[in-house]
Amino acid sequence: MSHLTSRGLTCSIDGRPIVSDVDLEIERGEMVALVGRNGSGKSTLIRSLTGLRAPARGSVHVDGTDLAALTPRQRAGLMAHVGQEDGPPEDLLVGEMVAMGRIPHRPPWSVGAKGERRLVLDALAAVGMAAHVDHPCQHLSGGERRRVMLARGLAQGTDLLVLDEPTNHLDIHHQVQLLDTVRGLGRTVLAAVHDLSLAATHFDRVAVLHEGRLHAVGTPTEVLTPQTIGLVFGVEAAQLTDPATGRVHLVLGAGASVPAPRKVPA
Repeated sequence: MSHLTSRGLTCSIDGRPIVSDVDLEIERGEMVALVGRNGSGKSTLIRSLTGLRAPARGSVHVDGTDLAALTPRQRAGLMAHVGQEDGPPEDLLVGEMVAMGRIPHRPPWSVGAKGERRLVLDALAAVGMAAHVDHPCQHLSGGERRRVMLARGLAQGTDLLVLDEPTNHLDIHHQVQLLDTVRGLGRTVLAAVHDLSLAATHFDRVAVLHEGRLHAVGTPTEVLTPQTIGLVFGVEAAQLTDPATGRVHLVLGAGASVPAPRKVPA
């Protein structure tokens, strides 16, 4: 059974369809990148897949359970969602913010329960922010805020993570570190990303949104082809395979091409 499944999912805003007829299956333990042009509906689709926006049509299931039949607290026990614009309240300490991820797993009177701080510290350590546990959120940079929000999602302790632009505001070092960290968790991950190179190198499969529909789903090599990138994003592209790792890397931009082999003089 797939971990996260949508069937005929149509997402609308004010009665206008944004994304239509999305059939998507994500297997347990795999990482899937959702890509598309700005305004293609990635965030809207993410919100419907997490139950934050009711679909106009279709259904979403997690481990076979229809999200529409669950309360918000029950959904939070199955999946952690970190939104693109989520940010920590400035009047909280970092540790207090991350501890909010534990709310679905505890009764209201158990705030500060034994062992909770260890879970918070472990989540912060995973994103390189453990030293900030007692710092005010108002003193964090944009990149630090993103990492703290991801730590809250990790502290939620679910096997399914749904992330909307998780690498926003991060420098390249922290982008790679964050995605490597998420990979090492062994959880199921669906992440909307705008960087095609990161999608190609860090995800098992890529789902491409185009003109309100799911245009293609497959491995990065299958999906992020020069033809698809040209059609969807309007740029030239070429695929290069790292001989040491086997990872596919993308060359993007005008005139992108795979270098021809050098001829050796006779």
